[in-house]
Amino acid sequence: MRDTNFGFPRVPPTSSPAPAEAAAEPSPKRRRVGESAEELPQPPDMGEEALERLRGVVRDSLGKHLYSSAIFLADKVAAATGDPADMYMLAQALFLGRHFRRALHLLNNSRLLRDLRFRFLAAKCLEELKEWHQCLLMLGDAKVDEHGKVLDEDDGSDIYFDKDAEDHEINIKAAICFLRGKAYEALDNRDLARQWYKAAIKADPLCYEALECLVDNYMLTCEEESELLSSLQFGKKDGWLSAFYSCLIRKHEKEYVVEAKFKELERESCSISPSSSGETLKNNIDVLACKAEYYHQSDEYQKCWQLTSSLLERDPFHLKCTLVHLAAATELGHSNDLYLLACNLVKDYPQKALSWFAVGCYYYCIKKYDQARRYFGKATGLDGTFPPAWIGTGIAYAAQEEGDQAMAAFRTAARLFPGCHLPTLYMGMQYVRMHNFKLAEQFFTQAKSICPSDPLIYNELGVVAYNMKEYQKAVQLFELTLDHTSSSLNEMWEPTLVNLGHALRKLKQYQKALSYYEKALTFPTKSLSAFAGLAFTYHLMDNFEAAINYYHKALWLKPDDQFCTDMLTYALESSCHSTAGRR
Repeated sequence: MRDTNFGFPRVPPTSSPAPAEAAAEPSPKRRRVGESAEELPQPPDMGEEALERLRGVVRDSLGKHLYSSAIFLADKVAAATGDPADMYMLAQALFLGRHFRRALHLLNNSRLLRDLRFRFLAAKCLEELKEWHQCLLMLGDAKVDEHGKVLDEDDGSDIYFDKDAEDHEINIKAAICFLRGKAYEALDNRDLARQWYKAAIKADPLCYEALECLVDNYMLTCEEESELLSSLQFGKKDGWLSAFYSCLIRKHEKEYVVEAKFKELERESCSISPSSSGETLKNNIDVLACKAEYYHQSDEYQKCWQLTSSLLERDPFHLKCTLVHLAAATELGHSNDLYLLACNLVKDYPQKALSWFAVGCYYYCIKKYDQARRYFGKATGLDGTFPPAWIGTGIAYAAQEEGDQAMAAFRTAARLFPGCHLPTLYMGMQYVRMHNFKLAEQFFTQAKSICPSDPLIYNELGVVAYNMKEYQKAVQLFELTLDHTSSSLNEMWEPTLVNLGHALRKLKQYQKALSYYEKALTFPTKSLSAFAGLAFTYHLMDNFEAAINYYHKALWLKPDDQFCTDMLTYALESSCHSTAGRR
């Protein structure tokens, strides 16, 4: 029976007196007087073969997530050998078993913190304990410049025992740089975090997490992303990785440029396994999610929706693809799909910001902006570095014409995510609403410096120029907008075509203006502005019959439009006078 006295003295049970013969016999567990300690039985020594077997069992236990077994056996191996590799194996088992304090104590007492592996694992324990300052102290003093170059001198004090594994693992210094970046980001020092993430990806391009943090948290402008990518030194067999990174960051380029990058990725992927890997990587979910994000950035929302829908059938829990799917569904107004997706996310991931962002998207889609703001706010509360939630909060406020609160949300997003041009762009739009065109132009110019290939920026700059009566400049900017769009225009750019028609009409280039109005009317979303612009242009050309026809079409869309009503009356009068004059 198991001892249940929990440390209290044991009272021996009462028994009858022992016979004298039994009492005279010495206890076998006690050493006789004069007997040497060497004569006592010793535990058998573990042979090298037995030790190697136990090491294999520890590795297998870790692979099967049997952490208590791994810790128990690794502890015995480390006690038997005292070898640094076995000590590290024990610390690793303790870490994976979430015994962070114990692992940290073992590593500190090992006197092996000069080994970069030991120091890194100790710092990882401190990361899990959220002791960020101690984590940075454990990693040691080092400085890095703006370009991600580590400036400290290597004094030779660091050692690395496992040299044989260096050619098939991520560089330990890259991992240390990445952990420094995470620590600085947790301490809200995003500038230093950005520099250390750059240092990590430069130290080893296989350290994907560093690039993921830089891209997903919008820490770099488009130009900085391109410069970083060109500075990476990939291995001879890592051409596929270079091509994938290129697809990852080039989301605002022309369609033919992006398609060429994906074709290059398909070619380079054959270097992994010429027989089958090319086809496999071509259909890889990460690669196709990248393409879906490009479709979203190019305002090809239907294409994006179709692609993400098929991807989520293959992997319903791919969160990056889910975020793009949410954005496309919101743009297309698929409220039922948003509702179902939000319910599933909240059920499966109640502690993730993405789940409550999805709920906010649903309420935004059905125009319940108060509830949308509430859930966007909950998302930012769970993760203050989740860009879509901050931008969604600002857009929800703007939809209710609460400009001050919208500007506050956009300012926060612009401060947290300096590589994202959208908060600056939306601030400029707010100033256009206030008719403060000079200030709006400054924000649009700033957005252009962050992402010079987004066509929406040029459209907004064209609107500013038009309102400032700089019509020739407006025409140039609207044409630049169309040049930056994908090869096939969609209804998203119908307002740009109408704006260009308005600017050309102001310059009295009536035929060109008519052609852009007519092109705008080829889309299913036929707008009042296009019909009114077409009618007014014909009116200015004294083509009263065509003008009257298009004024009627405009009033069919909006019967109470004052401009079209007045101009229709004037066109009818002019037509009557013209007919009477000819007679």
